[in-house]
Amino acid sequence: MVPRNVPHHLLPRVAIVGRPNVGKSALFNRLVGGNRAIVVDEPGVTRDRLYGRSFWGEYEFMVVDTGGVLMPSKSQEDVIEDLNVSTTIGMEGIPLAAREAAIARMPSQIERQAARAVEESSVIVFLVDGQAGPTAGDVEIADWLRKNYSNKNIILAVNKCESPRRGLIQASEFWSLGFSPIPISAISGTGTGELLDLVCAGLTRPEDPADPEEEAGSYIPSIAIVGRPNVGKSSILNALVGEDRTIVSPVSGTTRDAIDTEFTGPDGQKYRLIDTAGIRKKAAVASSGSTTEALSVNRAFRAIRRSDLVALVIEALACITEQDYKIAERIEMEGKGCLIVVNKWDTIPNKNQQTSTFYEQDVRQKLRNLHWAPIVYASAISGQSVDKIIIAAGIVEKERSRRLSTATLNQVVSEAVAFKPPPRTRAGKRGRVYYCTQAAIRPPTFVFFVNDAKLFSDTYRRYMEKQLRSDAGFSGTPIRLLWRSRRKMDKGSAAGKTRGTASTSQRKEAAVM
Repeated sequence: MVPRNVPHHLLPRVAIVGRPNVGKSALFNRLVGGNRAIVVDEPGVTRDRLYGRSFWGEYEFMVVDTGGVLMPSKSQEDVIEDLNVSTTIGMEGIPLAAREAAIARMPSQIERQAARAVEESSVIVFLVDGQAGPTAGDVEIADWLRKNYSNKNIILAVNKCESPRRGLIQASEFWSLGFSPIPISAISGTGTGELLDLVCAGLTRPEDPADPEEEAGSYIPSIAIVGRPNVGKSSILNALVGEDRTIVSPVSGTTRDAIDTEFTGPDGQKYRLIDTAGIRKKAAVASSGSTTEALSVNRAFRAIRRSDLVALVIEALACITEQDYKIAERIEMEGKGCLIVVNKWDTIPNKNQQTSTFYEQDVRQKLRNLHWAPIVYASAISGQSVDKIIIAAGIVEKERSRRLSTATLNQVVSEAVAFKPPPRTRAGKRGRVYYCTQAAIRPPTFVFFVNDAKLFSDTYRRYMEKQLRSDAGFSGTPIRLLWRSRRKMDKGSAAGKTRGTASTSQRKEAAVM
C-alpha cells in the first residue's frame, strides 16, 4: 500500500503490551518495517513508548510498543532484575535515599506508561512467550486487561512459535488466560499476516479529507523553538511576534511550559510558534532534583513531536555540545523540518566574510545529522536578521510538502543508477531498481521497488539520498527512503505499477518485509 498523507495523530493506534523480553520490540519492528519510530521519553522511566507508522491492506495505523509491563505485585528486587538497572548506574551524585526512592517508583511509572498506551489505542496486542509458557506475570497482565479494558479489542499473540505445527501446541497452553491465542514469530514473520488481519478487523479508518484545497488553506505550520537552556529561545519568539510573550531571564529554566503563540509572517502565512524549556542532559536534570524541570524537558520533546518544523537554537559564542547533537538526532528521527538558528551573532568580535564560512563548517561537522538544514545567523535582542528565520521556515515548509511526479522521480533515479550502479556481491548478484514512487510528504517519503532490498548497502542508500537531494532539492527536511523487495516482473507490469497503486496482496507483502 502507498501510505495516505494522514497525520499520525489522526490514525488509529495499536498497543503491544506484555512482560519484558517476550519480543515486543521485535514485533514492533516487524509491523513498522522501514519506518522510523518515534521515541517518547517520560521523566524517571527507563522504558519508553515507541510509536511507528504501519499499514496492512487498506488500513494504516500507529503501532505503540509500551516496553516491559511490570505489575504492582512485583518486589523491588524483581523490578531491578527485570529492568537490568542498579541504584548506582547513571545516578552518581544523587543521595542513596533518593536513588532507592527512584527505584521504588519504577513499577508504577512503567505500568502508567503501558496504561496510557492502552487507553489511547483501539486494539491491544497482548504478547506472550510461547517457549516459556504461561507465567504468573502473564496471568496478572491478563487479569489487568480484562478488569480495565474489556471494552477494547484484545488479541493474544503467542510469540516465538517458529514452527507452524509446534506453534499450535505452544499456543494452546495459553487458553487459560481467557483469550483466543494466535501463534506467531516476530523474527521470521510466521503468523503475522493473520495477526494483522485481526488487528485491522478492530480498526476504523480515518476519513479522507473531503476538500484537500480547503484543508491545505486551513493548515497552520507549527514551529518548535528548541535548544539548550539560556540560548535565547524566548527572546527569539518575542522578537518574532513583537511582544513579551514569555519570561525572558538569564536564569536557566524560566520557561517551564511549551507555550504556543500564533502570528502572521511577512508573506501573510500564519504560523504557530512553540517556545519550549531548555533541554539538558538527563543526568543534569536528575542531579538538579527538580521535578518541574524534568517535566519541562519532557514537554520540550513532546513539542518537537507535535511540531511541523523545528528551529534549533545554538549560541554563537558557546561550543556545540553532545547534547545539541542529541537534540538534532531527535529532530531527524521524528522527521521534522529544521533550520539551525545561530543566536547572539552580534556578540562575535571582528567578524569578516570568512567568519560565517568557518562557523558553518564547524556546525556541519558537529551536527552532521542535520547536514540538510539551512543555517540562519541572527540576534534576538537587537532584532538583526530575525525576519530571516521565518523566511527560511517558509522555504523549509514548502520543501517538506513538495511532491515529485513519478516520471520526474524515476528519471532522477535512473540517472543515479546509470552513473553509479549498485555493486555486485561476492556471489555475483547485483541489486536492480524496478521503479520508485513518492509515498508521502512531511517528510517526503520514497519507496524503491527492487529485486532484493538486501543487495543495497547502507552506503548505496546514502548515495541515492544524496542524489535525490542534489537533483530534486528538499532543503531543510529529512527524506525517507524505503526499499521493498519484489519478484521479477515484466516490463509492462512494471510500467503499470508506476502509474497505479499496488494491489492489496502486494501491499500486504510489502508491509511485513
